[in-house]
Amino acid sequence: MTNGKEMLELIAGRQSDRKYRDVPVEGEKIERILEAGRISPSACNAQPWKFIVVDNAELKTKIAKAAAAKLIGMNVFINQAPMLIVVVREKPNFSSKVGATIKNKDYSRIDIGIAAENICLQAKAEGLGSCIVGWFDEPLLKKLLSIPRSKRVELIITIGYSRSEQREKRRKPISEVVSYNKY
Repeated sequence: MTNGKEMLELIAGRQSDRKYRDVPVEGEKIERILEAGRISPSACNAQPWKFIVVDNAELKTKIAKAAAAKLIGMNVFINQAPMLIVVVREKPNFSSKVGATIKNKDYSRIDIGIAAENICLQAKAEGLGSCIVGWFDEPLLKKLLSIPRSKRVELIITIGYSRSEQREKRRKPISEVVSYNKY
């Protein structure tokens, strides 16, 4: 079991990797990564997600094109990753939907964010890099992956053996983001 210090080191080492080695990801690692997403907590246990693994090279190239914005240099790295996990938002269960309506808060999006980070942290623990991508042509992704029109594609997560250098984290000081007992 990981202790608190080791967990914080894992979190601190997780970064958005945009360079990948041309090495396939082992099946047992993929299974653990997907399990980390599957067992993520969610409001009212709604589990409002479906994970689509894309490892077919031709399909991955098409998805990479649907996510790239070459003029501004956005997401041109996606096709380097040996695999992608496309995260589709499913309908929440009744309890979660009622709570979301009453509180005017879309819990399913929060839940998907938690699941996505669990996936990325598990990838890091497996010695892999990842990057969460939110910029893409959603109608084209739906067509490429036969996703029903009523569903929403929320994220693409790249997974693979990173060639990126570990970057120093540049974050606001803790005094700017944490307070106790009042704002």
